[in-house]
Amino acid sequence: MSDKSDAFDQAYDLVIIGGGPGGYVSAIRAAQLGLKVACVEMRGTLGGTCLNIGCIPSKALLESSHHYEEASHGLAEHGLKIGKVGFDVKAMMARKEKIVGELTGGIEFLFRKNKVDYIRGRGTILDTDTVEVTAEDGSKQQLLTDTIAIATGSDVASLPGIEIDEKRIVSSTGALSLPKVPKKMVVIGGGFIGLELGSVWRRLGAEVTVVEFLDRIVPNMDGDISKTLHRILKKQGMTFRMSTKVTAAKKTRSGVSLTVEPAKGGESETLEADVVLVAVGRRPFTEGLGLENVGIVPDQRGFIAVDKHYRTSVANIFAIGDVIGGAMLAHKAEEEGIALAEYLAGQRPHMNYDVIPGIVYTHPEAASVGKTTEQLREEGIEFRAGKIPFSSNARAKTVGETDGFVKVLADATTDRILGVHVLGPEAGTIIHEAAVAMEFEATAEDLFRTCHGHPTLNEVVKEAAMAVHKRSISA
Repeated sequence: MSDKSDAFDQAYDLVIIGGGPGGYVSAIRAAQLGLKVACVEMRGTLGGTCLNIGCIPSKALLESSHHYEEASHGLAEHGLKIGKVGFDVKAMMARKEKIVGELTGGIEFLFRKNKVDYIRGRGTILDTDTVEVTAEDGSKQQLLTDTIAIATGSDVASLPGIEIDEKRIVSSTGALSLPKVPKKMVVIGGGFIGLELGSVWRRLGAEVTVVEFLDRIVPNMDGDISKTLHRILKKQGMTFRMSTKVTAAKKTRSGVSLTVEPAKGGESETLEADVVLVAVGRRPFTEGLGLENVGIVPDQRGFIAVDKHYRTSVANIFAIGDVIGGAMLAHKAEEEGIALAEYLAGQRPHMNYDVIPGIVYTHPEAASVGKTTEQLREEGIEFRAGKIPFSSNARAKTVGETDGFVKVLADATTDRILGVHVLGPEAGTIIHEAAVAMEFEATAEDLFRTCHGHPTLNEVVKEAAMAVHKRSISA
């Protein structure tokens, strides 16, 4: 501990600002390794955006709305006859909140179990060894610490001139708590968040139009996934306005009037909606942290630069998660949190940024790990591809989920797997077979020579790996 410890009520080896996936996981792991740890969180509940107003509540509503759609339209195929199906938005929201409450409470239990001090309030760095915490009632306390970690995550990004009020113009936060189904919803942004929340409300009866600036949805995923998912969602009832930008949003008595025009310029037109969801990405949350007090200067977009050990320009201040850029994903932040804790405890952790899965929880799900076809071509890497549809798979046929495919990309010379892309049933689960294989630098041949159970959805992964070598059996 610092020599200043006698002047403080509380002194720590590590103070983490932010109790989201990166922060709380890092705090628990550091405590397990013997460090005295405090985690400062201003939200009032642990879990960050992901658990409180992001990943978890959205998946709860996606599941509820999927059950409703299946009961309404999907069960007759299985010979199941039921009457008219209804839904209760209030009950769906209550279930969502119950799940969130149980999980946030679970993190508090884990803090107590691992002797992590949970300090509620806004954390500000006063100097290199002092964090001041301002509670909701305005009271302040100062924490002395040898090391500071910034894990404050990210906030919703918006567009110039568009004011989010979380009632008619909403972010993901407001879209997760709408009191009733809007008749018309416009989603600005065709990425993960926009498509997932658009799917929730489309299933419940909203007319959903997605406005995307680029020429394809989920632009960071493989082009085959973008194209096929677009077609499937359109068939499900979503409307898409691609290569289109929103230039203005005006609230009216009954809703919102949006002005849109071609992304490359052209004649504008108006779209009317009851609710507009702004889903154009996220920005790092670094305001008000006191970075200027210690000489840390974020870049123009607000990200904090770190080295390979997550150290900032100040020797004893570290940063992880969304604030340092890269994939803004909860599981990426968690892995960085563990790596940081182990590094601070004197270990030599490993973090492989080439093997971070990305998942879109639409129906069907889309999941990717590693390089896309477009990235490999841009980088001039010679590769071979194997692609097999789920329509060739016995298990997919029995469950009635035959849309989509598995695509395996392997180095043309070494056969090492460079990327795997899945669109179809349970894609978010299936992708982890590929992630493990890639972590161990497996080849496509390694993958297809591993015996897969029958009948399973994962057999499509095996067949796609076989297709890399032009030896697929089923397609």
